[in-house]
Amino acid sequence: MTLLLPAVLSFIATFLLVLFVKSYMAESGVVAIDHNKKGEPVLPSGCGVAAAMGFTIGILVYAFGSSFNVYTPVASLVTLFALALSVVLVSLVGLIDDINVKSSPVKTTDMSDTRKGLKQWQKPVMTLLGAIPLIAINAGHSTILLPFIGTVNLGIAYPLIVIPLAVIFTANAFNLLGGFDGIATGTGLIAAIALLLYSVFLGTYTGALISGVLVATMLVFFIFNIYPSKLIPGDSFTYFVGTALVADMIIGNMEAFGLIVFAPWIIEFILHARKKFKVTDLGKPRKDMTMEPPYGKKIYSWTHLIMNLKRCKEWEVSLYMWLVEIVFVVIAFAVVLMR
Repeated sequence: MTLLLPAVLSFIATFLLVLFVKSYMAESGVVAIDHNKKGEPVLPSGCGVAAAMGFTIGILVYAFGSSFNVYTPVASLVTLFALALSVVLVSLVGLIDDINVKSSPVKTTDMSDTRKGLKQWQKPVMTLLGAIPLIAINAGHSTILLPFIGTVNLGIAYPLIVIPLAVIFTANAFNLLGGFDGIATGTGLIAAIALLLYSVFLGTYTGALISGVLVATMLVFFIFNIYPSKLIPGDSFTYFVGTALVADMIIGNMEAFGLIVFAPWIIEFILHARKKFKVTDLGKPRKDMTMEPPYGKKIYSWTHLIMNLKRCKEWEVSLYMWLVEIVFVVIAFAVVLMR
C-alpha cells in the first residue's frame, strides 16, 4: 500500500491538474502550433507543469504517511524532498521556456512558431538548477556498475560532476524528441515502466516508489497526448521527465540499467548535434497525411530515419518510436540478467 497509494493519488492529482492547466494556458495565450495536422491547429502548451505538480503530490503522500506514523518509513524523506524540489525547479525552467510566446510566428529550429522559448545556450545552464538538491544531499552511490565495463568508484566526482552533468544531459536530451503526438509521453512512459519493473524485481524500495509515482503521472499525460493530442506538453514536461528519470536511476541505484534504457535519447542527442541542434524532428504533411522527412535523406533524428524507411502517418511515427524504446528496454534487461 505504501507503494500503491502514492501512485494512485498522483494519477488523480495529475489528471485534475492537467484539466485546469490546459484550460488556463489556452485562455492565457500560452499556445503552440501543431505543424503535423491539416490547418495547423493551435493547442495549449506548457501543460507539463501539471505533471511536475502531480508527481510531487504523490511523493508528498508517502512523506505524509511517514510523518504521521501511519507506517514506518523505508525511503529517506530527505532524499524524497530533494527529488521533489529537483523536478519542480527544472519544470519551472521549462515553464519559462514555454511561456515565451510571441503574437506572430518567429523562426525556431527551421520552422515558424509563435513559441520562441529560451535561447539554446540558456537551456543547459538553467536546467542545472534541477541538479542542485541532489548534489546537496549527495544522492546515490559513488560506486556504480557500468555496462560492459564493470564496477567503478567515482568518489567525490559522482555528486559534484556526474550528477549535474547527468541532469543537464537527460533533461535536454529528452526534450529533443517530442514533435509528434504521443512520442515523448509514450517513450517516457515505457522507460518509466522499465525502471519500475527493475526496481520491483531487482532494485530498491525507494526506486520502486519513485518509479511507481512517475508511471502514474506519465500515464495521465499519455492519455491526453496520444493522437490526436489535446495539448502540447511543452518543455515543462520534457525537462521534468528527463530529470525524474535520471534522479530515479541515481536514487534507485540503477545507473547501468538506466543508461541502456535511455540510449535512444543519447542517440537522438548525437544526431541533433550533427546539425548543431538547429533541427526539427517534425515531418511535412503530404496530401494523404503521411509525413515527409524535412531534410530528405539526411538523418538528424530517429523520426527522420522512420519517415525515410516507410511512409508513415503521425501516429505511426510515434508507434515505431515506442517499439524502438521497447527494444532498448529488452536489451537492458538482457544485459542485467546475463551479468
